[in-house]
Amino acid sequence: MAADTQILITSDKDVVTARQQGRAVALQTGFSMSEATLIATAISELARNIVSYANQGSVTLRPVHGSNGATGLTIVASDSGPGIADLNLALRDGYSSSGGLGLGLPGVRRLMDEFDIASRAGSGTTVTITKWLP
Repeated sequence: MAADTQILITSDKDVVTARQQGRAVALQTGFSMSEATLIATAISELARNIVSYANQGSVTLRPVHGSNGATGLTIVASDSGPGIADLNLALRDGYSSSGGLGLGLPGVRRLMDEFDIASRAGSGTTVTITKWLP
């Protein structure tokens, strides 16, 4: 398995870099171009949230092997920003705290096979997502 790839996120430029790196690692892991694009979209959404809400954080790309022999890609987006006050609300379709379309976290959850979020007000947010090869 390839080593982890970590991208520091501080600006929109880093969002683009994370998206490109995510697509490249997904393709190297064995995902099709369309699956790699979906993964890149999820990464872009998470990285954009870091820039918008926390100013800085990181996205880590980690090729993984499941206990059943499956191969996949885990992405960890982490920041030490203000955290999410109401996770249930943030995960609801159509909700946006920034006036956007509200597709962010619910959209990411739909695109991936596994989705986990940990956030506490004042302590930042960590979103861990995994996509498995079909």
